[in-house]
This record gives sequence, structure tokens and C-alpha cells, in this order.
Amino acid sequence: MDLIGFLPGVGGLFWTVLSTIVALSIIVAVHEYGHYIVGRWSGIHAEVFSLGFGRVLVSRVDRRGTRWQIAALPFGGYVKFLGDSNAASGKDGAAMTGMTEAERRHTMHGAPLWARAATVAAGPMFNFIMAIAILFFMILFNGVATQEPIVGSVKALPGPGQSLQVNDKILAINGQDTPDLTAVFEVSRTLTPAPTVAFEIERDGQRMTIDGAFPFPAYVEAVTPTSAGDEAGIKPGDVIVAVDGTRIYSFDELATLARGSDGKAMTLTIWRAGSEFDLTLTPRRSDLPKADGTFETRWLIGLQGSIGFGPQTRVPGVLEAAEIAVTQTWTAITTNLNALYYIASGEISLCNMRSPVGIAEAAGAAASQGIESFLLLLIGLSVGVGLLNLFPIPILDGGHLVFHAWEAVTGHPPGAKAMQVLMSFGLAIIFGLMLVVFLNETLFCG
Repeated sequence: MDLIGFLPGVGGLFWTVLSTIVALSIIVAVHEYGHYIVGRWSGIHAEVFSLGFGRVLVSRVDRRGTRWQIAALPFGGYVKFLGDSNAASGKDGAAMTGMTEAERRHTMHGAPLWARAATVAAGPMFNFIMAIAILFFMILFNGVATQEPIVGSVKALPGPGQSLQVNDKILAINGQDTPDLTAVFEVSRTLTPAPTVAFEIERDGQRMTIDGAFPFPAYVEAVTPTSAGDEAGIKPGDVIVAVDGTRIYSFDELATLARGSDGKAMTLTIWRAGSEFDLTLTPRRSDLPKADGTFETRWLIGLQGSIGFGPQTRVPGVLEAAEIAVTQTWTAITTNLNALYYIASGEISLCNMRSPVGIAEAAGAAASQGIESFLLLLIGLSVGVGLLNLFPIPILDGGHLVFHAWEAVTGHPPGAKAMQVLMSFGLAIIFGLMLVVFLNETLFCG
């Protein structure tokens, strides 16, 4: 056995498992805390708050009588309220019978309907709030681009190199005026890819013209975890200088060649920190959202490009950052819903869904790319978990909300036997869906 060759695989597996546990633990903790805190505000007493299932590793009881615990199996969690018979909020009929009316009011099953519905809905809502909060702080930390066409940072580029400097003001590109940052983008899109373009700039109060790299070079700003580019070994900061031996100068050229590859392997020549080398990758078929909410199929390599310099940024106000965060989260929610609709209708591939194994791989890859990539993954997973739990499937929060709606209309909850059958049916749906997605991902989405 080649022990030296085996160790990196073990390290990678450990990192993947650890990243998955951390990501899911954060999301589950936030979700369950939503149930807990809104239940507490609504007068429903929580007996147990558990992060994980199975044997209890660590626990403590707070002054309200709630036992907070961490259990051995970290893939999930629950809040057990007074009057629950189990972690799925089944009714403990024997315990409820011996309670006074005042005591029943503090149980999940004896509280007013509004309190129960609010407590159930709080879990998914807190997942959405978590996504908004992470985005909010990322926006405050990273800032937003100003409309001034001023260079805020420069990127290392091959060929003629990076001639722009921090604080340069771009007045024109190839003779076309660029009065603001939007104009820089618009003018750049009209240019034919070339080794260099002419930048008219203002530097230290002096106007000058310099030759510089194409404004949108084939610079890799980010790599999508577990994508073709990620698995080929491409890293942020790499520059693609050739595809199958043909030199390219813009990211659009790279994207066009990938889209037209029809899934055939491509040889990319990579420039990294002054050295060039070749990598081979195979684009993957994917269904991407369009502006009108529909989807289109493309061959993708999982690389994100950007302009060849970092625009000058400013720190937004709190309200502006909050508005941007809410808007981006809402866009993520609607995009996910549209994707599910088109998957269900058969218009796009089931490969757009991730199994737990695929999620684990994405968590490990995202964590290896740095904290920002991991936070973006957390945002996506948190939105996904929130949406999933709102589906009207028994055993999920959405199923419980349907039961509460039934009670609001009929005046009584579903019977005990009906609840047992529905819960078993819901559990079968969830496990069946997980199995289908896993098998499809393993066999057909390589």
C-alpha cells in the first residue's frame, strides 16, 4: 500500500467531513433556535434543545429548565417542547392528560393556534434571516463599487502585464470616453479581444495614454466548488491564456469556447504567478436561470471572470446594505423555486439538485477556497434548507403548517392515526427523494 499517496486523500476526506459538519451545524442551530426563541416568546416551554441526535456528549440545563445538548450524530437537530412525545413533535397524550389548563398553555399542543404556527414557521424564517445577515456583513466588509472610474486595486496579469495603478482614473478606452464605471463596462463589451488596448488615464493630476491588458481578460476571479474547473485544479487568480493551443485575451472568448464544446475535453494553458502550464477539463452541462425566470442549458467549466482591476469601493450605509442583502436573498429564493418547478416539469435536468454527498463535497471545496467562499455556500444552503422545510410534506415544517391550517378551518387537528400515517408517508418521501437524487448524481451527473 502506498501510504504517502494515501495520506492526502485521508486529509481531503477529513476536511470535507469537518466542513460539512460545521456548515450543517451552523444552519441547523440557527433553524432550531428560530423554533426555540419564537416558541419561548409565545409562551411555549422548550424542554430540550439538541444539536445532533443519538448519545448526548455534552449538556447543561439553563435557568428556564431547558436542557441544551450536543449529541453524537451531528447531521441535524431538534427542539423538544413540553408535551412532545419525541423530537418530531408527536403529542404525549399521557403527559398532557395530567396537566392543568395553565400547564397545557405552555405545551406545543395546548398553546393557541397562532403561537404554534408562528413557532413552526420561525425555523425556516431564521434560515432566510441568516442568509440576509451574512450577506449584510459581507457587503459592509467588502463595500460596493463607486461610479467613479477609479482603480481601487490591481490584478497580476501576463503578457504586457498590469499597467494600471491604484488611484488611476480611466478617462477613455481605445478612444471611447468612460465618464463613469458603467461606461467602462459598456465600452469594454464593444471591444474586439486583443493583447492590449489604449487607456487614457489621469494619474497624479497628469493625463496620459498607456497600453494595458484587455479590460476583461480571462482572469479567474472565483472557482465554483466541485465544478469542472475546481476538479481540474484551477485556482482564483489564474489567467487562461490559451484554449487547445489558441491564444485568447478575454473571458468572453473562454466562455464562448466552453459553451460550444458540446461537453468535449478542453486543454487550457494557465498563467499562474509568472509560470505557464496546461490543464485538461471537461465542461459540464448545466441549466442556468435567465432574467425572465426561465432556464437555458449551457456547457460550463465553473469559472467566474471579472474586470482586470478592482474598482474603487465605498462603505454603504446600513439601510443600503440591508436592502441589497434582502434583494439578493429574495432573488436566491425565487431562483430556487423556479429551478424546482422546471425540474419537476422535466424541462431541466435533475442534475441541478445536490444529494447530501454532493453537498458535503461542495462544503469541503468551498472551505478550502477560503472564508468568503464558505460563507457564500452557507448562504446558499441556508436558503435551501429554509425552502425545503416550507414544503407541504408531513414531517417538515411546511407539513405542520398545513396541519395547523386544517385545524383553523375544521376546528380540530388531524386524528392521531392520520398523523402517524402522514408522518410515515412524509418520511418516505424525503428518503425516497434523497435516494433518487443521490443515484442520479452518482450515475448520470459525473
